[in-house]
Amino acid sequence: MDRSSMIGILLGVAVVMGGHLFEGGKVTAIFQMTAAVIVIGGTAGATLLSFPLSDLLKAAASLRNIFLAETSDPEVYMKDIIRYSKIARRHGLIALEPEISKINDYFLRKGMRLVVDGMGPKIVKETLQQENITYEEKQRRIAKVFETAGGFAPPIGIVGALLGLIQVMQNLSDRSKLASGIAVALVATIYGVGSANLILLPISKKLIHILNNTLTVREMVIEGVAGIQSGLNPHYLEEKLRAFLEGDKG
Repeated sequence: MDRSSMIGILLGVAVVMGGHLFEGGKVTAIFQMTAAVIVIGGTAGATLLSFPLSDLLKAAASLRNIFLAETSDPEVYMKDIIRYSKIARRHGLIALEPEISKINDYFLRKGMRLVVDGMGPKIVKETLQQENITYEEKQRRIAKVFETAGGFAPPIGIVGALLGLIQVMQNLSDRSKLASGIAVALVATIYGVGSANLILLPISKKLIHILNNTLTVREMVIEGVAGIQSGLNPHYLEEKLRAFLEGDKG
């Protein structure tokens, strides 16, 4: 469980609700089904129009990474790569064959498989780099879905506010309908701005952060695989890979 994501959402909602209650408001006052339908439905519709359905499905699936993120530890990858390097130096690349099936990470496993299968250094590096580029493009599209939805939500909230005001203007003589119209107008704006700034845009930022961490690890894997294939001394390879760790700390 990614605690920062859970704490962030709960804290954001709690602060807004707490501020409302401290001012003497009631919780029920900011729960308006009409406003929710307008903002959620309108934002979903605009986002659907902006992206293919496949991207939206991938974006929905990516929410798991926000709350159950399995972050890659570069230190662990470095230690594994150095261990493989030592095995290859002592017994040859073919000795890595039994190790490949034990590698959980798909990208590292693929790189090691290409090396053991005798692919040329240039082909190995180009294959891994291209896969990395494709992966990055896909993940950035997914993050863009939430960023776009976050951009749509506030204006849709304003649309809901205007619809509420229309109801107010049409029922100036009926006080019972005035209250509900004003409530929809104000709450719709809150829903639009709140969902964008407390949920949608932060999710987009978090996905980019996870992506950048993964790309750092993958770049290190590419350099590590290249070092193993070229027979680079494990000590020098470790120093080369440690630069990725230092950069990550900075």
